[in-house]
Amino acid sequence: MDFWWSLSDRLQSSPRFRAIAGAFPPSRPIARRRARAVFDLTAGFVYSQVLLACVQLDLPRILLQGAATTDALAIRLALSPAAATRLLNAAASLRIARRRRGGRFGLGRAGAALIDNPGVTAMIAHHRLLYDDLRDPVALLRGESGPTRLARHWPYAANAAPPDAAEAAAYSALMGASQAMVAEQALAAYDVRRHRVLLDVGGGDGSFLVAAGRRAAGLRLVLFDLPAVAALAQARFARDGLSARATVQAGNFCHDPLPAGADLISLVRVLHDHEDETVRGLLRAARAALAPGGTLLVIEPMAETPGAQAMGDAYFGFYLLAMGSGTPRSARRLQAMLRAAGFSKSRLLATRLPLVTQMIAAS
Repeated sequence: MDFWWSLSDRLQSSPRFRAIAGAFPPSRPIARRRARAVFDLTAGFVYSQVLLACVQLDLPRILLQGAATTDALAIRLALSPAAATRLLNAAASLRIARRRRGGRFGLGRAGAALIDNPGVTAMIAHHRLLYDDLRDPVALLRGESGPTRLARHWPYAANAAPPDAAEAAAYSALMGASQAMVAEQALAAYDVRRHRVLLDVGGGDGSFLVAAGRRAAGLRLVLFDLPAVAALAQARFARDGLSARATVQAGNFCHDPLPAGADLISLVRVLHDHEDETVRGLLRAARAALAPGGTLLVIEPMAETPGAQAMGDAYFGFYLLAMGSGTPRSARRLQAMLRAAGFSKSRLLATRLPLVTQMIAAS
């Protein structure tokens, strides 16, 4: 088998073979798709910056109001007609906008997905930090790039000093904005109404617990997070009228025990932020804190997800590298870690959008 793979690699890397494949009618469509895929990899950063410009200028919402000419849109965008034409042509090629008759532009399918989706738009704006850290990816891989902007944005990740109130508010706002789509996927895949008490570990400003509390009126809610973050959650529960059944406990799961007695514990986008040693300790702590017969939910994007492999290993692999802590893990690897932590059973639950999140239930 290795021989045939080696032969295939040599053929596909040969300029002469590629020229023949491009000229031969049956193989020409395949050759063109592969060439386009390579170019998209090369141009990906430019595409993302076009997207950022569209978000910053609120182009999708402007187009939602109706198709308009380039000149009219230039005024709305505060751009010159030439610059507006350049942006709108780029946006149309990426399906953020769509060309209409009479030289007008309307909303495209990708642009429509950005409307009333604060989690996505917040992440698009946030990626300016990541792109800055990836200016020299080889230096980042070799640990030669120095302190990164993402590490400063997520100070808890590398077990640095606990964040102060301003730092906690900054990263909690981003997590909260993107939490709605994660909660929607998770709560559609698992019925939390069968439980009495839900403990969300590393729960940030309480966004996931608020969503779970709305889904299950009789569910008691407990949040465990660092002191500066726990204070934000306390205020969030008060604003949402959940103070009567939501409690907050401050602590650090790297060395503090978790509150005991919950029959459901959730780890929402927590494990992939940390190295294996921390993850193993947290899973053991969750096993010890669970009430008899309780369930642990691991909710996060996972490596090797069919159809989303690039998201798991390429995107999150380098995002977490720039952040300074963590690694993407496959469901299979997480289930092995759960067994080692004392969980006898675990199953991967199907979510509607595995690209956004996957979920494992363990007991």
